[in-house]
Amino acid sequence: MAIKIETLRCFCTVAQTGNLIEAADRLGRTQSAVSMTLKQFEDHLGKKLFEGERKNQLSPLGLQVFEVALKQVRQFDQAVLDIMAAAKAEHGLLRIASVPSVAALIFPKVLAYVTERFPGVKVELRDTDTQQVLDALVEGKADIGIASGQHALNGVRSLPLFEDRFGLVCASDHRLIRQPNTPTIDEVLTLPFIRNALCDLIQSPKFRASEAQADVTVHNTHSLITMVKTGDWVTVLPQSVASFMPEATAFREIADLPDQRQVCLYVSEHARFKHLTEEAVAYILELGAA
Repeated sequence: MAIKIETLRCFCTVAQTGNLIEAADRLGRTQSAVSMTLKQFEDHLGKKLFEGERKNQLSPLGLQVFEVALKQVRQFDQAVLDIMAAAKAEHGLLRIASVPSVAALIFPKVLAYVTERFPGVKVELRDTDTQQVLDALVEGKADIGIASGQHALNGVRSLPLFEDRFGLVCASDHRLIRQPNTPTIDEVLTLPFIRNALCDLIQSPKFRASEAQADVTVHNTHSLITMVKTGDWVTVLPQSVASFMPEATAFREIADLPDQRQVCLYVSEHARFKHLTEEAVAYILELGAA
């Protein structure tokens, strides 16, 4: 038999719930129908996907199949949403993916500009990490991307947007903010330090040798700021993040850390509404220049 997407969905749901009853309820099918679908799937593969009959433990093959199948189900569901959105976008559709540290600065202005300039246009904004921004562009899920660093992508052109210096981010009443002398890397990294994904862009050997010893890594920018706001932790982020940080936190340059984060604008050559995309690109470049 051909392996259908609903077969993969059925298997993934059982694997996630660990029992047929709850899986059947989620899928809106009978327990016997779910059980039959799994049996047919296993017969087709010639191997068991679960250990025993209770469906609460995957076999070694089941673990591999679950990882691949779940990804395919999610991609299919997203594709359906994208198709429906495109069908409803009579006046145009603009999809922008950006790293959160830039999205907070650009999204409100871009949204206001596009909706005023193009009444009725559909806009999708997504904030995520650099790798997922690039993936969205390559997979045709975004027309415009904003990401840290410059990367070569087939069918996507890149344009420099802006650069900003890395520096200390901590509570606004922290002693490193109040002291008269600009703090150094040693002063920053001898304190309880939280790594974040943007630290990987810093090339300074002195910084990299020390920050690698950090015990805590936080990837979500909002959670990161919340933790340093307590005064118990410090981190290093690009200066542009400071523009949307709460008053209880502050940014300060680090004397011996000259590294800058490069932010690039990525534009898909396969955007469906090219005129709309290019106008948005021109406006974002103006914001970056400002």
